[in-house]
Amino acid sequence: MNILLLGSGGREHALAWKLAQSPLCTRLFIAPGNAGTTQCGTNVSIQPTDFNALGAFCLKEEIGMLVVGPEEPLVKGIADFFYDEASLRSILLIGPSRAGAMLEGSKAVAKAFMKRNDIPTAAYRVFDNHSFEEGLPYLQQHTLPVVLKADGLAAGKGVLICTSRDEALAEFTSMIRENKFGEAAKKVVVEEHLQGLELSVFVLTDGRNYVVLPEAKDYKRIGEGDTGLNTGGMGAVSPVPFADKVFMDKVEQRIVMPTIKGLAAEKIRYTGIVFIGLIKVGEDPYVIEYNCRLGDPETEVVLPRLQNDLVELFEMAATHRLEHAKIQADPRTACTVMTVSGGYPEQFQKGFPIQGLEEPLPSGSLLFHAATRQEGGKIVTTGGRVLTATSFGSSVAEAAANAKKALEKISFQEMYFRKDIGFEFA
Repeated sequence: MNILLLGSGGREHALAWKLAQSPLCTRLFIAPGNAGTTQCGTNVSIQPTDFNALGAFCLKEEIGMLVVGPEEPLVKGIADFFYDEASLRSILLIGPSRAGAMLEGSKAVAKAFMKRNDIPTAAYRVFDNHSFEEGLPYLQQHTLPVVLKADGLAAGKGVLICTSRDEALAEFTSMIRENKFGEAAKKVVVEEHLQGLELSVFVLTDGRNYVVLPEAKDYKRIGEGDTGLNTGGMGAVSPVPFADKVFMDKVEQRIVMPTIKGLAAEKIRYTGIVFIGLIKVGEDPYVIEYNCRLGDPETEVVLPRLQNDLVELFEMAATHRLEHAKIQADPRTACTVMTVSGGYPEQFQKGFPIQGLEEPLPSGSLLFHAATRQEGGKIVTTGGRVLTATSFGSSVAEAAANAKKALEKISFQEMYFRKDIGFEFA
């Protein structure tokens, strides 16, 4: 089967690496890909939101499966585009319909879905320009800290935790009245702040049946000790030490099953990943958010631990045979450490050559490219999060140490990475 994978980040390099291992994969194309994905297949200069060009390419190259990495094309309706076009409908597409993707595309939609389906989440209210004046007194009496979330996609930057009422009022005003996050903050979800330990749970579903993939915990803050600004992700570990069988049984019973039942009851076409961002409060799980695709950098620890054939799993989901699937996971711990450009997540420069990529990696380590491009005979940086090293170990501390060792010979101008990924479990 010829497969087309959409995206260009570390998640997509990890997906390409895993898909290419399958004997079911004849040829793999990545659109647009990065310098790392060329090791797994053929990069194609098509953007993931250019649906017409993607459809034409799929017909030309006899693509049998389309795997959508990032959220934007899903929220914009790529699954509906392929489903509605008779010549493309037979392609197995891994990604939900636009209605399903709105669980990520609109936090207000997601919260309403959780409320309808009795899924535990933080108490909330939604405000927009019309209800702005109601929001001010609501915030003035709200317990602190209080969470403000831009309703739409904001590249991971649309969530603010406010510790004072003055800050909350100022940010609320900035979001709704001053266009702080653009269209994403036309609506703002005001939410109670839950205190606890976070983790990411990944569910592959056909909209009725499902399997739960290995869980992970990612680290969003730029600074060590979880300090500083939020980023797209500075590293991740899997498995998560506190996510034991008792806790994960609660997750499945209280969250996963009601989510999949809700999708089926509401007749939402959903073939692909439901990424559930959770928080453990006391001994109980609550949903922070849904995403409609795999996480990044969580994919870089989840897929190396997954021992199943990923193409076979995706094919089972797309042909409604998931009830026959059984997930096999490497029992070892995986840790990934992300290198970023100096100044990220604020102003940073790019175009710097990366040294050391030709050096052999320590045994059991993998390198996934996130923002790289081949330029002449060199590989250069093209974004904030540049590449990530994933390593295994018998513990979080050992896996993290091995990942840092894998980065010892890699360098580019102003390279930075957190040295404490997994610190609370070490």
